[in-house]
Amino acid sequence: MKTKENKKGKELLSYILMAIGALILGYAVECFLMPNAMLDSGVTGISMIISKVTNIPVSLLTIIINIPLVYIGYKSIGKNFLKKSIYVMIIYSLSLYYFSHFESVTNNILLVAVYGGLLLGIGSGIIVRNGGCTDGIGSLSTVLSKKYMISSSKITLFINIIIFLIAGAMFGVERALLSLLIYYINYRVIDFVVTGLDQGKAALIITDNDGEITKEIYKRLGRTTTKIKGEGLISGDKSVLYCVLTRLEIPELKKIAEEIDDKAFITITDVSEIIGNNVKSKSKMKKILKGDK
Repeated sequence: MKTKENKKGKELLSYILMAIGALILGYAVECFLMPNAMLDSGVTGISMIISKVTNIPVSLLTIIINIPLVYIGYKSIGKNFLKKSIYVMIIYSLSLYYFSHFESVTNNILLVAVYGGLLLGIGSGIIVRNGGCTDGIGSLSTVLSKKYMISSSKITLFINIIIFLIAGAMFGVERALLSLLIYYINYRVIDFVVTGLDQGKAALIITDNDGEITKEIYKRLGRTTTKIKGEGLISGDKSVLYCVLTRLEIPELKKIAEEIDDKAFITITDVSEIIGNNVKSKSKMKKILKGDK
């Protein structure tokens, strides 16, 4: 009973923290960036550009653009990711609408760039750390990364460069450069809040339930694992699972381990470079999932 209550408490806390993160993001966009014609990256940046041309509120555009992108990511990352992301995006959109009635905190462009980027990074970091997402570009990049074997960070960077080039044409080179500075500060702050923002992650899982965990990782994340035989000085023979994944998949991996083996020992490290393709045999995996050899 205590374990179930603890899980419910942690889940509730994660939703509260994600809501706080979404409010911080809305405040940063509407009280720092928007009044000073500076752009955020990703879907918010796209929404700002469209809003400038059409006068459609950014709060409405972000949710219209985000939902289909996150739905694409859901098939790759899981239902829990979809549920949390939609929840965050609704609160983010409402916060954008609410803070749009506030005046700009400052018109000093340097202060806007520094503190706007700082707030964006804090808000995004809190959300990502708790398993959510406010930007569908991130989930889309993850899907494309798996399909075309290109780093998700490179895909995201390419999309954002296009956004900033358009910003330069619309708002001037100075505003585009300042928006790029905001993006960099945002990136570094998220990197601090959630280690390894755009880096691959390697997970080592020491467990007695390697079979069940392997199946669930493949079912929910579409990732295969490598089993290594291990031996503890006190605990004796153990199974060690090695899996490479993205930062967005880490919360779901933790959830899988907690559900199947709450005594599992997990370490997660950064992966600076991945060489070679992870070839999957779908027919073989289907047999494994059914329990056949």
